[in-house]
Amino acid sequence: MTDPTTDVLTRDVVIVGAGAAGLTAANELRKAGLSVAVLEARDRVGGRLHTDVIDGAMLEVGGQWVSPDQEALIETLEDLGLETYSRYREGDSVYINADGELTRFTGEIFPVPEATEKVIVELIERLDRMVAEIDPDRPWEHPDAEELDRISFERWLADQTDDVEARDNIALFIAGAMLTKPPHAFSTLQALLMAASAGSFSHLVDADFILDKRVVGGLQQVPLLLAERLGADVFLDQPVRRIEWTGGGVTVASDRMTVRARFVILALAPVLYPRISFSPPLPRLQHQMHQHISMGFVIKVHAVYDRPFWREQGLSATAFSPYELCHEAYDNTNHGDERGTLVGFVSDRLADDVFCLSAEERKGRILESLSHYYGPDAKNPVVYYESDWGTEEWTRGAYAASFDLGGLARYGADQREPVGPIHFACSDMAGLGYQHVDGAIRMGRLVATRIVEEARG
Repeated sequence: MTDPTTDVLTRDVVIVGAGAAGLTAANELRKAGLSVAVLEARDRVGGRLHTDVIDGAMLEVGGQWVSPDQEALIETLEDLGLETYSRYREGDSVYINADGELTRFTGEIFPVPEATEKVIVELIERLDRMVAEIDPDRPWEHPDAEELDRISFERWLADQTDDVEARDNIALFIAGAMLTKPPHAFSTLQALLMAASAGSFSHLVDADFILDKRVVGGLQQVPLLLAERLGADVFLDQPVRRIEWTGGGVTVASDRMTVRARFVILALAPVLYPRISFSPPLPRLQHQMHQHISMGFVIKVHAVYDRPFWREQGLSATAFSPYELCHEAYDNTNHGDERGTLVGFVSDRLADDVFCLSAEERKGRILESLSHYYGPDAKNPVVYYESDWGTEEWTRGAYAASFDLGGLARYGADQREPVGPIHFACSDMAGLGYQHVDGAIRMGRLVATRIVEEARG
C-alpha cells in the first residue's frame, strides 16, 4: 500500500473500495494480466470487516462468522492460509418471553407454549417451501415476485397466523438478526431473498449453522492479506469525489490523485454512490433505483469479562428474545483467550431509542438486558464497546443495504448491470452470500470475470 500521490496514474481497471469485493476483484484482474489501482476512502482496508484491539481486547467490530454454505469465503480462507475455530456452543441456550420469564433450552425451536411451537414449525416449513422456489440471483423472476414485493413481511406473517409470539419469533430471524429493519419496512420477497441467500429459512433459524466458525486472529485478515498481494496498487485515505466516463474509459479523481482507466468498479455500498459526482450523470434508472435502497441499523455490543462465567452455569451463552433490548447474544470468546466475551445485538427502532440516551445510560440499559439472560455478573465487564456503523462516514448503517417495498421486483434485475465502463460489486447485491463477506467475494469474482471477457473481446 502506498502514500497518496498527485500524479495521474494509468491502469486497466480502477476499483473504488478496498473491502472484500473490491480486493477480490483486483486480485482476479491482476491474475488475468490487467493492471489495477484500488482507491479506499478509509485509512484502512476491509470495509465492513474490522478487527481491532480496544482496551487490550481483540474485538470483531464488523463481520466475523463463517457458515458451511459460504463456499467462496471458505475457499479464500484456505487460499490465504487462515485457520478457523468453532463458536462455543456447549450447554443450554436461554429464551425470554413477553412476560420476562427465562427458560433454558436446547435445539433450534424456542421454548414456547405447545400451540405456538406448532405454529412456528409450520411457518418455518412454509417459508422453506417458498424459499426453495426462489433463485437468490434472480428473485424477481419468481412468478409471484411483484405480489410478494408489495406485501411487508409483517403483513405476510399476520395473514398466516394470529399467534403473536410465533410471528415475533419468526420475524426476529429476518428483521432483527439479518436486515436490521422493522418487519413492516421490507417486503416478503426481500425476506425470502435473505433466506434463499443462506440456502433455506431453516438455516437462518439454526445458530449453529449460520454462526458456525470464526477466523483465528479475526476475519479482517481476509482483506488485509488480499491487499498485501496488491502491494503498491492500494491507496488509502482516497475518497473518490468524481468519475468522468465515456464509452472509451473513465477518469476517477480523489482529493489528491487521479486514475485513468478502461473500467471502474464501484465496490462499495450503493447508499454511498451519491457521494460521487458522475459526469455525465448516471442514467435515470440508476438514480431512481438508488433512492429505493437503504441500510439497516444495528448496534453490535462487545462485553469482555475476566472469565466466561456463563459456562460455570452450564450455559452456551446463546440467547434470544424478541422482547429484550438485546434480541440475541452469543459467546464470542476469542481463540485461546482465558477471558470470556459476550456479543449482543440491538436492532432498528430499539437502537434508535438507546441512542437518545447518554453513553453511560445506554451502556447501563444494554448490560441490564444482558443480565436478564446471564445474571448479575453480566453487568460488570472489564471491557465494553459498541460497534456503531451508523455513524461511520463510509458505511452509514449495518449490516447491508436492502430495497424498500416494491423495490426488489422493480429494480433488482438492474442493480448489477454495468453502465458503460462502470461496473458494480458488493455484498449488498449478491445472491448467495447476500449481506455477507461470502457474497462480497462472489461479486468480486463475477465482476472481474465480466471485465476480463470484455477487455479481451
